[in-house]
Amino acid sequence: MSFWDSVLYDLFPLIWSGMITGCLYALGALGLVMIFKCSKVVNFSHGNVAGLTAFLVYGLSSGVLMSLSWGAAVLVALLAAVAIAFLIYSIISPVVFESDLTSTIATLGFGLIAQGVTLLIFGADIVALDLPIPRFAFSVLGLLITGYDLTVLAVAVVTIGALFIIIDYTKLGIAFRAISENPFAAEVCGLNLRSVHYFAWITAAILGVVGALLIVPTTFLSVTTVATFMLQAFAAAVIGGFASLPGALVGGVLVGVLMNLFTFYVSPEFSSTFLLAAILAALNIFPNGILQKVGGSRV
Repeated sequence: MSFWDSVLYDLFPLIWSGMITGCLYALGALGLVMIFKCSKVVNFSHGNVAGLTAFLVYGLSSGVLMSLSWGAAVLVALLAAVAIAFLIYSIISPVVFESDLTSTIATLGFGLIAQGVTLLIFGADIVALDLPIPRFAFSVLGLLITGYDLTVLAVAVVTIGALFIIIDYTKLGIAFRAISENPFAAEVCGLNLRSVHYFAWITAAILGVVGALLIVPTTFLSVTTVATFMLQAFAAAVIGGFASLPGALVGGVLVGVLMNLFTFYVSPEFSSTFLLAAILAALNIFPNGILQKVGGSRV
């Protein structure tokens, strides 16, 4: 096989599928960044809570818990995610204003609780969660594009676009930006910090559910599946600067592509090692995020 045949049949499809997966990493990273920007807490419960809600969709739509339609099951799962996010922040909110480190450690505890609840209700079995995604495929210049790819792109574009519109053009979004920039000045001006924190935590939970549900069709659903997915999202947030929403998008796509290339050309067994190395490299080369290094500023 010639070099150009290798590029056409291997490299381009790997980059394309990495970009699709990267869109989902970006959704997870956006949730982590939103919480960190306004409350300075790294939410380590993000993955396990999203995993619990993905299992809720499975249980409610498969007959394990109930036999609801897929749409109704997703709605219930989203409401559950909102309630869990509200509860977690309500419990740790007194600590948030006292110690960022203590709050971050508390989220580890809530993540373990969410994982324990998942194991208690659904067990440790690996299950399949089929989503009503269009099943078709077509080729463009030799690149295979599936209905799943287009679904992920459409959902990611709509979700991320709606988020940025809310942040840029609504009073709540403007309050979020103000508190992220200078919480003390924002509070002096009369903004309610806790209300904006609730907005960030609830939005992050919804983004986590969307990302978790869309990543499952490419693999399987287990107690650790979504938590592992959120590890990649965490890496995307680190590469993006952990305080930059656009950086989270770039970091997500970059992590998706790099992980695909490493898994194919090197070894899937060392993908976690590679991810850790990427995080360490990003912290040393781009300590304030890749966009600040390249463009000189972050949003």
